[in-house]
Amino acid sequence: MKKVKTILLTAGIAIVLAIAFIGCYYNRSHDQTIPDYNKATRLEPNYAEAYFNRGNAYAEEGDYDRAISDYTEVLRLEPNSTRTYFNRGNAYLGKGDYDRAISDYNEAIRLGLNFVGTYFNRGYAYNEKGDLYRAISDYTEVLRLEPNFARAYFNRGYAYLKRGDYDRAISDYTEVLRLEPNSEDAYHNRGNAYLKKEDYDRAILRLEPNSEDAYFNRGNAYEAKGDYDKALADYESALQIDPDNSDAQDAIENLKMTE
Repeated sequence: MKKVKTILLTAGIAIVLAIAFIGCYYNRSHDQTIPDYNKATRLEPNYAEAYFNRGNAYAEEGDYDRAISDYTEVLRLEPNSTRTYFNRGNAYLGKGDYDRAISDYNEAIRLGLNFVGTYFNRGYAYNEKGDLYRAISDYTEVLRLEPNFARAYFNRGYAYLKRGDYDRAISDYTEVLRLEPNSEDAYHNRGNAYLKKEDYDRAILRLEPNSEDAYFNRGNAYEAKGDYDKALADYESALQIDPDNSDAQDAIENLKMTE
């Protein structure tokens, strides 16, 4: 069977925002607030709240290195600040530094930050590292805390799918669709799980094309069933969307060689 493409929802890199006593963080642009935080830290070098909010502003801009620097300064001043460990973990996550992100989430949890965002984002980091067992454990904890959190079902389904536990993956994607009936990504990945189970009829029904990946995967299902004309049509549709799709190109060439 050809490569099956699946989707993983990105982590909820939600920044925990403090009330902004200086700079009116919520109502002004970062170009306006950051200079105010700069002045605040010059006037009061130990003003942790200013470092924290400036770190948030940098993180919102995607300047994760400066955000990490500010959060680290907060932790020098307030070593048990759970929100700062969480936010610094998010900044590391944004940089793709999953080990440091996990370390900060661990510390936030150890200090008592027992909420869905910490476990969800740590689960995402584990997923990205390929540690699917720990990822599943974290998503399960998210669902214990928030049973209707569709994103956790989705990403746990992804981890099950990557582990080859297709029945549990299908169950999780079905739960996503109960909560979010119009989730195209959930239909897509559930179709992939059926495809992996070699349940081609269900795969085809649940792989309504909305992207090159959906066309490619449905083409896989048609090819596995021996319906080469429909498979070829789907591979060609995928290639029309992305002319550089090497998987679709290879699939078309292989099919033409079998004719």
